[in-house]
Amino acid sequence: MRMARKTEERRAKLRETLIDVAETQITQGGLLSLKARDVAREAGCALGAIYTHFEDMQALIMAVNGRTFRKLGATVTGAVREHAPDDPHEQLVVMSHAYLAFAAENTRLWRALFDLEMSTDGAVPNWYLQELASVFALIAAPLKQIYPDKTPPELDLSVRGLFSAVHGIVLLGLERRISAVPMNQIELMITDHQFTDHILE
Repeated sequence: MRMARKTEERRAKLRETLIDVAETQITQGGLLSLKARDVAREAGCALGAIYTHFEDMQALIMAVNGRTFRKLGATVTGAVREHAPDDPHEQLVVMSHAYLAFAAENTRLWRALFDLEMSTDGAVPNWYLQELASVFALIAAPLKQIYPDKTPPELDLSVRGLFSAVHGIVLLGLERRISAVPMNQIELMITDHQFTDHILE
């Protein structure tokens, strides 16, 4: 029993180490820089050990992305809690600015959330969908205050539409920063009430 517990602890520790290493490599070089041999070398294990913990490299990336989703959710939640706006429209603005800040500070990890190509022959794990749903739930709360009569499917559509719109601005805005577009201008694009109203209606 004791030996089995120690073995399980070693396995769990190595799994976390593999995620740590993969996270660091993505942070430093982006998703395309992640190589199984490099991960194994940095983790101090055999190449095959990766595949005793993860079905494939995509599963390892998804584990990293799960962490990123949780960090993103914590960032957005913390921003709303700190500013504590009563108006749901203002809450959405605060969330959007927090999303922009997170993406700017963790660009490669953030990009990995969307650059990962999901396998077409396998289902996306429930835990991964739940991580994404937890982010959408943050947006849904103020939207439900704004539109209390919307049905759940209608509300979900509004959530996804607003997220997609803000994500597009953030993505294009961060890419345009190469041409010296300052962060405050990206924030202004997000805050523009005409843009927000158009998306929500």
